[in-house]
This record gives sequence, C-alpha cells and structure tokens, in this order.
Amino acid sequence: MDYKLTLNLPQTDFPMQGKLPAREPATLARWQEHDLYASLQAARSTAPAFILHDGPPYANGNIHIGHAVNKILKDIINKSKLSEGYRVPYVPGWDCHGLPIEIKVEKELGRPGEKVSAQEFRNACRRYAESQIIGQRQDFERLGILGDWQHPYMTMQFAAEANILRELGRLTVNGQIFRGAKPVHWCVDCGSALAEAEVEYQDRTDPSIDVAFAVADPADLQQRLGLNETVDASVVIWTTTPWTLPANQAVALHPEYRYALLRSGHHYILVAADLAESTLARYGEAAPAVLAECAGAQLEGLLLQHPFLDRQVPVILGEHVTLEAGTGCVHTAPAHGVEDYEASRHYHLPVDSPLQDNGRLRDDLPHGLGGLNIRQANERIIELLQENRALLHLEKIRHSYPHCWRHKTPLLFRATPQWFISMSANQLRDKALTAIEDTRWIPDWGKERIAGMVRQRPDWCISRQRAWGVPVALFSCVQCGEPLRDAATFARIAEAVEANGVDAWFNQPAEDFLPADARCPACGHTHFHKGTDILDVWFDSGSTHAFVLEQRPELHSPADLYLEGSDQHRGWFQSSLLESVASRGHAPFKTVLTHGFTVDGEGRKMSKSVGNVIAPQSIIDRYGADILRLWVASADYRGEIPISDAIVKQLGDSYRRIRNTARYILGNTHDFDYTKDALPATDLLEMDRWMLARAALLQEEIRAAYAEYQFLKVQQKLHHFCSVDLGGLYLDVLKDRLYTSPAASHARRSAQTVLWQMLEAMVRWMAPVLSFTAEEIWQEMRNRAAPSVFFGEYPALPLPEDAPALSARWDRLSLLREAVNATLEPLRQDKKIGSGLDAELRIYANQDWEEFLRPLGEEIRYFLMTSACSILPYSARPEACTEPVPGVALEVQSSSASKCARCWHRRPDVGQHAEHPEICGRCVSNLELPGEKREFC
Repeated sequence: MDYKLTLNLPQTDFPMQGKLPAREPATLARWQEHDLYASLQAARSTAPAFILHDGPPYANGNIHIGHAVNKILKDIINKSKLSEGYRVPYVPGWDCHGLPIEIKVEKELGRPGEKVSAQEFRNACRRYAESQIIGQRQDFERLGILGDWQHPYMTMQFAAEANILRELGRLTVNGQIFRGAKPVHWCVDCGSALAEAEVEYQDRTDPSIDVAFAVADPADLQQRLGLNETVDASVVIWTTTPWTLPANQAVALHPEYRYALLRSGHHYILVAADLAESTLARYGEAAPAVLAECAGAQLEGLLLQHPFLDRQVPVILGEHVTLEAGTGCVHTAPAHGVEDYEASRHYHLPVDSPLQDNGRLRDDLPHGLGGLNIRQANERIIELLQENRALLHLEKIRHSYPHCWRHKTPLLFRATPQWFISMSANQLRDKALTAIEDTRWIPDWGKERIAGMVRQRPDWCISRQRAWGVPVALFSCVQCGEPLRDAATFARIAEAVEANGVDAWFNQPAEDFLPADARCPACGHTHFHKGTDILDVWFDSGSTHAFVLEQRPELHSPADLYLEGSDQHRGWFQSSLLESVASRGHAPFKTVLTHGFTVDGEGRKMSKSVGNVIAPQSIIDRYGADILRLWVASADYRGEIPISDAIVKQLGDSYRRIRNTARYILGNTHDFDYTKDALPATDLLEMDRWMLARAALLQEEIRAAYAEYQFLKVQQKLHHFCSVDLGGLYLDVLKDRLYTSPAASHARRSAQTVLWQMLEAMVRWMAPVLSFTAEEIWQEMRNRAAPSVFFGEYPALPLPEDAPALSARWDRLSLLREAVNATLEPLRQDKKIGSGLDAELRIYANQDWEEFLRPLGEEIRYFLMTSACSILPYSARPEACTEPVPGVALEVQSSSASKCARCWHRRPDVGQHAEHPEICGRCVSNLELPGEKREFC
C-alpha cells in the first residue's frame, strides 16, 4: 500500500510562484468590471468617513518613482482605514495649468500671439493635459490604487476654475489682495514672476566686491563724529550682485551697531566696528586703528555719492542689517530685494529697476550699461568702479543662489507690478501660525519647518505673465491701481467661467462683468483696467479644499489627512494653509504627513544624466506592482527612500515567504468548512490556542502601527510572523498533525480552525500593502463572506483568558526547541541524520524542568520533531552532553529504528502490524476516526 496517498497533502489552485506581472492585470480588470470603489462606497454609506485629500500632480509626462511612492502611501492608508470600518472616499486630482504644460505646447506650436492665437494656444494646452491624464491614470490604477478614477478633480474643469475665481474674489473683497511693485523672483526663461515654491537653490560663482560710497558733505560727517577736522571718507558696502548698483537708492546701517571710522591705505572708511578687522584683512591690511566711533543711528540721513551715477543717496536705518559677513553697511536697491524694499518704504525711496523682462538693462542707462545682460553688466560695473577708484576689493565666491526649478537657470530679483496676497492684512501670518500649532505634523519636525517658512515668507505673489491658467480676474483702477472689491462682479465672472471656462474672461468685454455704476472705492475714478495675468498655480491647487472637499458631497472639510513629499512644506501644504486661513479662518487639514525623496542604492539623487533613474513601470513589468508596494512599505519613508535592483530582489524573497505561508494554509484548509467544521476556542489544542493568542495580540500591534502610519513596522511584523512564528515553528510542528491525523479528527480540525482564522486575519493585515496578492488569496478562501477582501474589517480573534500563562509556557518550550535544533545541527552537518526525525533525544532535566515537561508525555517529541524523546534526571547527565539551557542538558544520537512510511518517524513498532507492515502503530490508529488523542500539539 502506498501510504503517501493517504496523507492530507495541500490542495490549492493558489500558485507557489506569484507571476505577478501576468496575474495582477486580471485582478485589476475584475475590480474595474465590478466597480469595486463604488461598491465599497455603497456598502459603507452610513459609516464614518476618513478623508485623505489628494495633492494634485502635474498633468505632464509619465509617472516617476516619486509619484509611485506618494500614491502607494496614500493607498496603504486608505485601505487600512477600510479595514477599520471607515467609509473611505478618495478623489484623485490633477494640476492642469501652469508652465510645464505651456512649455510642452510652445515647443509644438510656438508662443501665443506669434504663430497661434491665445485662444488656440489655451485649447491646445487643454488637449495636452487631457492626454497626459489618461496615461497617468492608467499607471496609477495599475499600481492598485483604489479611488474614484472615473470622477477625478482637475483644476482645468470649468467648475474648478470658477471656484478658484470665487476664492480670489473672496480674498479681494476682504482686503487680502493688493497690487504692488515689490521685488519678486523673475525667470527670464519663463518670462514670469515665480512663487517661493518654484525656487530652488544651487551653488554658483559670482564676483564679491567692496564698494566705497563717498560722503557727499565731509563737514556733516565731521559734526556727527565730533572730528577735529574734515576728512574725505566713504561708507563701504559689500555685494555679490554688482549689476544691482544702478538701482541703488540708499545704504542701510543698523541703528544699534557701533560704526568705526578707519584709515585704509589712502582712504578713510566707515564700517561696522565688529567687522573692521575682518574687512581690513580682506584688503591685506594690518589691524585697524579706530579714528572715531558712533552708533548707526547717528549717521541716519548722511548723504553719499553714488560711485558712478550722478546722484546722492542717503544713509538709512534697518533692523535687517547683520554682522554675519561684509561690512555691516548694506547696499540698498529697493527694486531688487525684499528687505531693501521693506526698509526703504519708511523713507519713501523710489522703487526703480533698470532691469527689463528679458534680463537686460534698459537702453537709456549711461556709461555703456544700456542693453547689457547680467554677466556683461557685472563686468562693466566693475570697470566703472575701478575707473572711479571706488572698488576696494574684488574676488570670486561660490555661494547658494536662487534658480528656477524648471529651467535650472539663475533667477533675478526685481520689482515688477504684480498681484499679492498680503501676509499682514487680517493678521494672516499670525492666524496661519496658530493653525500650524493646531495641526498634527508627521514627522513632528514638519511643524517647525513650515512655521519657520511662514514666519519669514514675504507677501505671496499670485500673478504670472503667462497664457495658460486661471486668470487673475481683477479690475484695477486706471488712476490709482486699487482693485475693484465688489462681490457681485466676482459672482458674474465665476458664473461665466463655470459655463464657458477661462475663455469667458479673456474673450468677453469688461461691460459683461462690471456694474454700470462701477467706481473706485479709493479715488472715485470710473475707469478700470481688465487684467491679463494668470494666477500662480499654487493658488489653484491651494484652493482645492474649496472646490473639492467642500463641493463633493462624499467628502468633508477639513480633511483628515494631507500627504505629500517634504518639499510641499514650501509648496502645496503652505499654499493650501494660507488660502484656507485667509478665506475660512482655519487650516484645510487636521494632520499632515510628509515623505522623503527616492535615491539610488548608494544614496544618490535620481538623475537622468547619472543614469540611475528607475521607472515604476519597469519594476511592475518585471516583478509586479505588489513588489513595488512592498518596497514602499518596507522603507522608512520619512527620510530618503533608497531603491535599486538588489533591494527589489531582496524584497522578492520577503514576498515569497508571505505568499508561500498563505499557500500552505490554503492547501491545508481545502477540505475545511469554517461554518461546519470549526471548533470553539475552548476545544482547541493547547498549541493552537497559544498561536491564536499570538495572532490576536499581533493583530492589535499591526492595527496600531497602521493607525500611526508606521508601515515598516507592519511589514516587519507580518514577515516575522510568517517566517519565524509560523514557518519556523507552528507550521513546522503542525505538519505531523495535519498530514497524519484523520481528515475530520479533532486534532486536525483544531489546527484547521486556527489556520483559517489566522489566514482571515493575515489577508487583512497584508491587503493595504499587498493588495493584489491579498485579493488573490481571498478569492481562494472557502466561505469568504464578501466578494472582495476590501469589504471586510479585521476579524475578532478570540484571546483566551489564560493567554499570559499560555504565552509564558510556550515561549519556554520554544526556547527548548531552539536549543534542541542547535544540538542536532552538527549531526546534520556530518550527514549522520537528514532531519530531526532521524534522531533520538535525551533530556536531562532538573526538577523544575522535569515538572514542566512531564505532562506533555509523548507529545514532547512531536513538538521537538525527533523520533524519540526521553526525560531523565539532571543528575544522570553525561559529562560530554551539551547544556544550552540552564537546568537542561541534551544528548542526541541517530536512531536505528525503522522509518514509518506514513509519518516518517523512526519507531520500534514499524513492521509489527501484519496488515500495515510499513507504518508505525500511531499511524495505524490514525487511518480511521477518531485517531490518536492529542492534547497539546
């Protein structure tokens, strides 16, 4: 008789090899066919909602690995909330306006107004964005992201554009919007002002110069310093932007710093006393001799001669002056610096910029400066300073400088007429800082990071000189520039845009929107200018709380969570915060979570030029989306997230452990009907109750980890459970009972009851991360209660009252098992045994251990997986035997008994049963019910 045929071997259609790239699309197609997302929403219609608001990516280009990280993290969170019983509506979105799309269309059609009309250009931008959304949506869905992909939000939808303008109107009416010629970052390549979030800093080399501004009236200086005689002195400034000197209107000193008059070569110079030594050292001179000293406040109003232009400029006072570098005397060009601008306002200095939109100086500038670009202007100005003996020092320095994040080119800081959101009006800055305090930030350092940015940020420049976007739909007074703050006008504009898109603003005459008796509230003038600028795209996306969270009935505001990359402290988090606080008085979110950026396996930034970019599509095609999802969950996403082929392959091993554990359980429950065959918890064998208790406690740990967004901890616990608790112990021991006990015996049903309950829990634990695999397992499970794994909540795993005692007991037994395995290993290495079942074990136990082990009787050998096990007095232990556990000595030897063809144990009674000469007596009893009696394992 072939006794192997009578074994209860695994039977399942769930394959050992995942072949995820081939199998996942079928699962995705089933979700789409049955509209899983809508079904889940209907099933949870009365449940409390958890709202994770999607920050919109640009509708431009294929998704990259950073997109994958972001969307997978969001999906893990949403699905973990499904398991907790929440209704989880997720509305994905896209940012459709702005320069990235405009540049793509320009390459094909040219600039608007040249080869194509503005109307044709906007239409082309819209079509391009639509085409990009189709491709990105397919890629996101292939990642297994569950959401309302049939009804996403897009900033170019007419209703969205109208609501963005309603927000602009709301802020204009309440006095938050103003027009001014303040210095802003200007990109020559973009031909537009940029927001802070569109600026990145890179190192570059510039000339560093010390420039002498001669005192215009030496007698005035003599009187202020109390000198005995007049001297021809100069106030010395330091700058790395010589090209801004034509815009100089003043030199700023700190009112409380001490300033010293020094002798330097043939010059008398005035610098901050604390910087006198370092300044002269820069000129190669010895320690300074101070001729006179005074506070900066004493020099206010002192007139200085511009070093090469025919004008005098005053000394002004400013708290922004520091002693960190330079001379403590600050070159002040109000048109080219925020601090310069703010300091000059008190003195009513002109905000005059000689720099044009194209990055060249005005043609009417003297001394050959007209028409020069920045580099040429720097060279010519240095020549002029040398000719006028005003250049005291010149060197090249490498320093951090703002660059355009799109073009990677240096920016210019220049004053142009722009629209701004005031950070001081209506106490916006203070209210925003309060809202930051009221928000939970994960990681917690994010709070101080964004708070520091908000404390220091200038007024928000919201206008752009481009063609594709939501217009700055404002009417400004022709005479004084004040915007018309009329709510009814904004309502008419929004209605027109909602019906016909932004073209309504650009194409319809002003009379369609303005009231017949329109009058400037500031000066009474009746003529208005209709703006042609477009809104900063950060205002578009910053308003999504208004036209998504508040407009979609399935959502609510504020959102429970915003989640984006850490760069969004400067970007979307901040624009959303400021817009919401300005318009609603509170933040649009309760919690904000940030993740880091992807780097290669060596920690280097992903770069096409370096050749280390890894596309998510390539990983999916080779390994499957679940491996990509596992990578995201396995990383500490709050810092840099490394990825390489080696990392992905290693995760494949981890994945196979989890998959094959599920396969083992499925195979061993193929003949088990939980509704009919399950045993009550009180009837389970002791080891089964212990493992069920471990699973119950682990489930609470996993739930807590999901709740705290600690997905690495989830993955570690799941993998450890599969590889150590199950694969290394429980399932290994269980094989004997599952394969040798009668199919319907108490011993086997006890094991199957726990296996089924653990699998029902495990599939929920893994579903947020391994979504495709969890669904595949769910479809293989008998008696599943729902069509998809995502409908169910965490199962109620029974935790026995004696769980602590069980844990202590079986942890102790597990310690002994590890010691036995270690003792058997040399025999395996020497080929004396193949497995523990080829060995016999003697345990020499002290009284405590003997009393602990005796009740297990024959079952101790099943747990230790040896063919024989005897317990002997500790005092009888041979000197040569090992003592791996205090109070326990172990002695092992290979067994000479015959091997049972059915259970593979070596037993002396093999061959003593005439009808079954190849098997042991235990197996003979297990050929029919009720089989052997088991109590422990």
